[in-house]
Amino acid sequence: MSDRLFPEEWQSGPRYGGAFTFARCPASRDLSQADVAIVGVPMDMAVMYRSGARFGPRAIRDGSGGLRPHGLTADELEEPFASLRVIDYGDLTVIPGYIEDSAAKIQAEIAPIVEAGVFPLVLGGDHSTTLPVLRAVAAKHGMLSLVHFDAHPDYWPLRDNRMHHGTVFRTAVEEGLIDPEASVQVGIRGSISSGIIAETRAAGFHLVTAQEFAHQGVRATVEDMQRRASLPVYVSLDIDSVDPAYAPGTGTPEVAGLTSREIVELVQGLRGLPLVGFDIVEVAPAYDSAEITALLAAHLVYEFLLVLAGK
Repeated sequence: MSDRLFPEEWQSGPRYGGAFTFARCPASRDLSQADVAIVGVPMDMAVMYRSGARFGPRAIRDGSGGLRPHGLTADELEEPFASLRVIDYGDLTVIPGYIEDSAAKIQAEIAPIVEAGVFPLVLGGDHSTTLPVLRAVAAKHGMLSLVHFDAHPDYWPLRDNRMHHGTVFRTAVEEGLIDPEASVQVGIRGSISSGIIAETRAAGFHLVTAQEFAHQGVRATVEDMQRRASLPVYVSLDIDSVDPAYAPGTGTPEVAGLTSREIVELVQGLRGLPLVGFDIVEVAPAYDSAEITALLAAHLVYEFLLVLAGK
């Protein structure tokens, strides 16, 4: 169609100029023109250590400035935008200081995107961002499989009825949003996580620690994902799943994590799954070095778009 929206041509002026959108995708909220909506959620009120992920959406968009219209390997020569209509929906409204009210607003603003049949691709924000998006996606698709890349299981129970970014998937299970028996968590490690791993596994999650991943490798882990994730699949990628040598810009870094190459290959391994939603969270640019975390996050979003496009 002649009126279809496309990203601005990558050589038409400097990449650091123009509209502040992901990979120069058109800034629009016209869902009739979209297959995928890139949505920012600038919220980090639920962190338990270092704040700063509220600036994650901006950093990821900025990190996308150097992306070119092709994939990362020689056999990925076609950009995802040739077959996918991708818009940058902008940022959703949050209420600083009010987690539950912000979560309700996020869910209400994501719901029409999902109802329109447009794929929500969310840029966080801390990991509490995921819960209202899950609620909106599950309302449309029913109970979901979760594919979760993280240093932490985020399965801690709420205390005094107060949520934080480490309680997300406990609440999601309790609300019937995800089926742990059909879900996979990859990259779990560190002293924080060790206190909840046994309980997370007892709930039914197939949990692959970072040490187990180091032994079994990408191929076996992808096979785990493909075998277990049998329901509509929601993907949640916490950037701290990656070792801080490759992604220092995050609020709760843990050493001995995935490499940037490994996380790219794991995202590529999502091909063929019945994908219904994706988020990338916990990018905190204040702790970044030479913007390498934002750059990695932007490339992971782009790689995921290639997966959606079937490339």
